[in-house]
Amino acid sequence: MAEPRPLRGALLGLGGIARNGHLAGLARDPALAARLRFTAAYDPFATADTVDGIRVVRTLGELEALGPFDVVDVCAPSAFHGELVRWGLAHGAHVLCEKPVATTRAEADALAALARGAGRVLFPCHQYRHNPAWRWIRKRLEGGAIGRWHLAEFQVWRLEADRGAGAAGVPWRGRRDGGGGVLLDHGTHLLYLVLDVAGVPLHVHGWLGRVRHRDYDVEDTTQLLLEYPDRAVTFFLTWAAARRETRIRFVGERGMIEWSGGWVTLAADGREEQVDFSAQLDKASYAGWYTRLLADFLDAVAAGDREPALADLVRVADLLERAAEAGRPVPA
Repeated sequence: MAEPRPLRGALLGLGGIARNGHLAGLARDPALAARLRFTAAYDPFATADTVDGIRVVRTLGELEALGPFDVVDVCAPSAFHGELVRWGLAHGAHVLCEKPVATTRAEADALAALARGAGRVLFPCHQYRHNPAWRWIRKRLEGGAIGRWHLAEFQVWRLEADRGAGAAGVPWRGRRDGGGGVLLDHGTHLLYLVLDVAGVPLHVHGWLGRVRHRDYDVEDTTQLLLEYPDRAVTFFLTWAAARRETRIRFVGERGMIEWSGGWVTLAADGREEQVDFSAQLDKASYAGWYTRLLADFLDAVAAGDREPALADLVRVADLLERAAEAGRPVPA
């Protein structure tokens, strides 16, 4: 019996996240690479006609002429996600899309309806679920290692917005026309992690501001409080720090779990356990998170299982909208 042919894919956007995340993640697993092969890419700013054997074009019209494609993988800046998702679905493709897929509940509902109408999978890139430190923490929380937890704190300190493949000037994450802002960038990842362990909050309180990077026209700092009937989750995210740092802490009735740098510490019932994830959190290891994400996406495509991913992206968009509404708008 002949082996099934690999799905034919196209990348929409060929920046750092496409090459160092999606393509690198696919290449790490030969079995996965046998299921999906990218043959073309669209990037209006590309300087080469081929990248790693992939044909590169500068317009969607040129890309359409190279189709049809089974899979479209959206890796462009956030501001273009909606239109590129719609393009992929309109051309009969299953769509994998970098976060955030949508930033409002109405937009997410509309994209979900399009995916259902097309009979295609629309899948968000929520790859932080595959972060090994987070997976360790979530397993202990669900196993009751600290009892019922009632407080969680997330802190992300960075000096500036990630420049990606760009060089001089304001990075697209620092621009409104790129769909930037620290809430949509770091915040999206942390919000879906919280939704996984705490569900949808009753109320969202917040503040968004620009405290350092006056050349940005989006917020460089945000503080959020997610209020639940019996617990609270706080976020402090900034691109205005003096050094790079990440801290996550859960406090429960029997103890605490804290993630700081590469170390995770569980202190409960008078005992302490520390695990070093430094090597697994090195940037060179990030591609492995995409390997597992791509496997989940291709499994959903093979099974025709659309609804879990659609519910996921709608919940995240709804929470992003609530957080943005709660925050103070940044002056133009």
